[in-house]
Amino acid sequence: MIRSDAGTFIVIEGIDGAGKSQLVATVAEHLRKAGVTVATSREPTYGPWGKKLRDSAATGRLPVDEELRLLIEDRREHVRDVILPALSRGETVILDRYFYSTAAYQGSRGANPDAILASMSAEFPIPDVVFLIDLPAEVGLARIAEGRGEVPNHFERLESLSAARAEYRKMATHFSNMVVVDGTQSVEAVRGEIIRCLSGRGLPR
Repeated sequence: MIRSDAGTFIVIEGIDGAGKSQLVATVAEHLRKAGVTVATSREPTYGPWGKKLRDSAATGRLPVDEELRLLIEDRREHVRDVILPALSRGETVILDRYFYSTAAYQGSRGANPDAILASMSAEFPIPDVVFLIDLPAEVGLARIAEGRGEVPNHFERLESLSAARAEYRKMATHFSNMVVVDGTQSVEAVRGEIIRCLSGRGLPR
């Protein structure tokens, strides 16, 4: 989708356990302190479509076609009601996951990641920058189990996370707006890299 808004659109991507949610919060806090109006959100959302996907994390994954359908419906609502209005107001939008996750996770289950990316790029707004927080699946799972004190859900399996990571790394070689950050570093170090990159794109350091 060709954008004509005055906002800045930032996405933070990566496998489960990469620290995306914490990074969204800390980067947003940094920008707000610098006087930037920031809207944060995540996908899947907590709307009706996203809730079905979140429920499946505990009860068992849905067929890949059904996951795709729910993700697309959820994203359409999210873009219409949250993302585009904020960008149209000139705000900086920071998302925890976007359609790159769809290509990585559903692509690793047999869907065509190139077709997903092509259709998503045609229908939905393209981010200014996508930060791929890259780390081995083993590290992500260890953080989930030890750092968060949680039992990995049905999306958080070593094989599926490794396959999703491989899809992400392929994307990084094709998308000029994707910046790969070493996710094995501390959260502070990763945050510093993101802030430095954003400062080079005109946002406060």
